[in-house]
Amino acid sequence: MSAPIKSCDRQLHILAVTNADEEVSSLQEVMRVCDDQTVMLTHSRSLPEALAKLSSSRFDVILCDYNPGDGLALRLVREIRQQKHNMPIVFLSDHMTDASVQTVIQAEPGPASSQIKVLPQLIRSAVQHYATDRQHRKAEQMLKKLFRAVEQSQDIIMIADETGVIEYVNPACEALTGYGRAETAGKNMLMFCNESGANACRDIWSTVYSGQRYRGVMENRRKTGQVFLCEKTITPLRDSEGRITNLISTDRDVTERHRLEAQLRQAQKMDAIGRLAGGVAHDFNNLLMVISSYAELMLDALAAEHPLRRNVLEILTASRRASDLTRQLLAFGRQQVQRLQLLDLNHIIREISKMLPRLIGEDIEIVSTAGKDLGKVKADPVQIEQILMNLAANARDAMPGGGKLTIETASVRLDDTYVQRHTMVPAGDYVLLAVTDSGCGIDPEDMPHIFEPFYTTKEEGKGTGLGLATVYGIVKQSGGFVWVYSEPRLGTTFKVYLPRVEQGVAEPAQQQKAESSFAGSETLLLVEDETAVRHSAREFLVLAGYTVLEAVDGEDAIRIAGSYHGPIHLMVSDVIMPKMGGAHLAAQLAITRPEMKVLFVSGYAERTVLRHGAIDVTTRFLQKPFSLKMLARKIREVLAAEQESAIAASTK
Repeated sequence: MSAPIKSCDRQLHILAVTNADEEVSSLQEVMRVCDDQTVMLTHSRSLPEALAKLSSSRFDVILCDYNPGDGLALRLVREIRQQKHNMPIVFLSDHMTDASVQTVIQAEPGPASSQIKVLPQLIRSAVQHYATDRQHRKAEQMLKKLFRAVEQSQDIIMIADETGVIEYVNPACEALTGYGRAETAGKNMLMFCNESGANACRDIWSTVYSGQRYRGVMENRRKTGQVFLCEKTITPLRDSEGRITNLISTDRDVTERHRLEAQLRQAQKMDAIGRLAGGVAHDFNNLLMVISSYAELMLDALAAEHPLRRNVLEILTASRRASDLTRQLLAFGRQQVQRLQLLDLNHIIREISKMLPRLIGEDIEIVSTAGKDLGKVKADPVQIEQILMNLAANARDAMPGGGKLTIETASVRLDDTYVQRHTMVPAGDYVLLAVTDSGCGIDPEDMPHIFEPFYTTKEEGKGTGLGLATVYGIVKQSGGFVWVYSEPRLGTTFKVYLPRVEQGVAEPAQQQKAESSFAGSETLLLVEDETAVRHSAREFLVLAGYTVLEAVDGEDAIRIAGSYHGPIHLMVSDVIMPKMGGAHLAAQLAITRPEMKVLFVSGYAERTVLRHGAIDVTTRFLQKPFSLKMLARKIREVLAAEQESAIAASTK
């Protein structure tokens, strides 16, 4: 490719070796304004092409694009020297100086004819123009990139003078705040700062004018008045003398991020409180077992007309109320023992609606709306009833002068849009239970705490603060979610989402009614590490006719079972004990006494119990605290079930 260019009265033939067409165009422009000579410029894109043109044409000078990474220039010099071409080579680079140009020209032997006496000056000038032009083009391209980056940024970017007066805002400013460029020009760069952030504004100026970068989270206000959180950074720009000339501010909307973080913190807090509640409930259960057991023994020992019976009955009543509290704590901590069944919520609501008027009063209208094609949920029916009773009681307290209570069910699908707003909820099919009252509503400051145990807004003595905590725990344990929507004086709606079960699951067999008599004559092995609990249980069971062998832990039980020569019909064992747990103990004794039945008891939560071995928490487990009569009935139930199984096997 050749292009004659009007220059001087003698023609110079130049070979440009570069693989960039735009650089050749730039060279042509530079040569055009360089001098009055006539210059012939030939372009080669590669080393083989350049060598081919050198063998067929005569050139006065070679201009070679110098890129340290590709080695083209060095290979070209090597080939020219080997072929003994007598011409100067000039390397073109972004930073070529006069001294480097002169060195290159003098380093190569050149022709002595007078037609290239002006070559050093020509090449020097051309290279200077070329390098300058390329630097300018790169600078312009970089400025365009920076401008596009600022204009297209999703964060607000502002440039202000040294006093904080806005000189420029990018389009994101209008998108996030509603204020256009014309409305922000000449205003203070903190014009979006919420009134409550006055102290933050003072901190900003003191930091920036001390020469430091400010970084923090503050409230901004949109043109509509809506408040949003932003992560703000203000950087002072300095001139060569160190004086602040401008301020650069970037604002990032972090409202959604803070909302998600708050949800996560709340979930973590509730989980931690639940674990604490479960641990407290276990220790309390053992104390209640001792109190209620000895009260039962005392009551059985007193005659019907004895004046102390009333006192003992009060002790038993108080212990039962305390037991209910521990059950609610376990429910909040998602640690109750569940008896799961496939349930139709509409059926449960119809049944419980018959007793709700007695619970909440005749002055409250109850409206039930049953959803169609509801589907089933897998849950404990007693716990579902407890959810409805607690929510109804909460609604009653919110409507002291009467009102309306609405209970609704529906089958819903929660999609990705809903999940984005409620990050703790997996998408899928759910059965919705909504309970709405027309009461006083919940104040915004109380809303984050309503599911916490012992948190109550009622007067002292009028509430335990465990009603909604129990609802929260049961719903979470059942794999569901609960959300509350409320405004002061406009009422409250609780929405409970339970996973919809599509596949049929076999419901647990109905247990037979316990026998009215709890007396027996079998031999029992009682394994309990709490001394007071063990002694009271042994005393009662002996009075009921049983032969009782006592063991303080698993190792002691193995020793006693090994030394006892008669049959042991049933072992009653705590699950979690020092040295050896109940499940491990049962497995060990099953080797030597395979006919012995097992009943487990524990004050720990179901999940904790199951971690200590394969235990049937449905039929062969008793949750502390329990009465001594309940223990005796459970013993009869387990022994009777085994006897029925043996009879059925013998008749086959």
